[in-house]
Amino acid sequence: MTEPASWRRSASEGDDSPYQHASAPRPDGPAYRTLTYEVDGRVARLTFNRPEQGNSITPDTPVELAHAVERADLDPRVHVIVLSGRGKGFCGGYDLAASAERLMDGDMAGALPHEGTVLDPVVQMTNHDPAGTWDPMVDFAMMSRFTRGFASLLHANKPTVAKIHGFCVAGGTDIALHCDQIVIADDAKIGYPPTRVWGVPSAGLWAHRLGDQRAKRLLLTGDTLTGAEAAAWGLAIEAPPADELDARTENLVQRIAAMPLNQLMMVKLALNSALLAQGVQNSQMISTVFDGISRHTREGYGFQQRAADVGFRQAVRERDGAPYDDGGPATSNVTNRESRD
Repeated sequence: MTEPASWRRSASEGDDSPYQHASAPRPDGPAYRTLTYEVDGRVARLTFNRPEQGNSITPDTPVELAHAVERADLDPRVHVIVLSGRGKGFCGGYDLAASAERLMDGDMAGALPHEGTVLDPVVQMTNHDPAGTWDPMVDFAMMSRFTRGFASLLHANKPTVAKIHGFCVAGGTDIALHCDQIVIADDAKIGYPPTRVWGVPSAGLWAHRLGDQRAKRLLLTGDTLTGAEAAAWGLAIEAPPADELDARTENLVQRIAAMPLNQLMMVKLALNSALLAQGVQNSQMISTVFDGISRHTREGYGFQQRAADVGFRQAVRERDGAPYDDGGPATSNVTNRESRD
């Protein structure tokens, strides 16, 4: 049997591999609350696992995502990291019902002990009291930690691929846009409706991914794109029909995985240098500060009060009603499905 070419070997294979004496990574690992982790050949598969809640973001999400990314980054068997979501969609954004409705228990408390820190829901609720004094740095310290966790996808040594189905809205885009490649079902929905009130995308990546005019077209209206539009606009690399999403993503992932690990790292670092030179980190800092400010304007307080009175979902329905009516066109010619964030 013919041996494969030497450059086709895994980084851990061969007598000359620097990893040859290392023990194999343990198949088991920490039990995550928000996602699952598995390694399949040269692919690490991270899957958001809160399907009943639309894979919404909790304080555990950025911590666990960063841990799982680092775990894959350190595993010499892994050449590429794939991120997806279980259930009806990729990620429906932050689990905001608790904070908007002024609740402080449940999943928003997180698994790790954060009492008395900026990640303590009681601290944040106190800082968001319209009758009190808002400290913008308490807000920034909290939100920047979410963004830092999501940014692990961009700063990982290895390529990251987001596979999006159903919906990727609001904070879900803060995660997906940090990936090196996005493959999205043609009928999926992606965008940031909270720019209409009570939010600015803290990832700060829209202009870097889409360019100035197209980013403004979305964020000055809160409109969303279908997967097909996202690919046409250059936000996604491919938008296959939903029933072909798995196969098309897997085709891309396996083509990436066939590359030597060191080549993948060098290419990603070289291209990231150009992206970072555009000022991504500065964009993120400014966007995160403005995200906090947007929740402390007259309009932001009005939205929060409305959510406390009638519930967050109803407040969102009112936010996305006329003139937006998100059951209608996203940009100019494609009909969207129901908005959720």
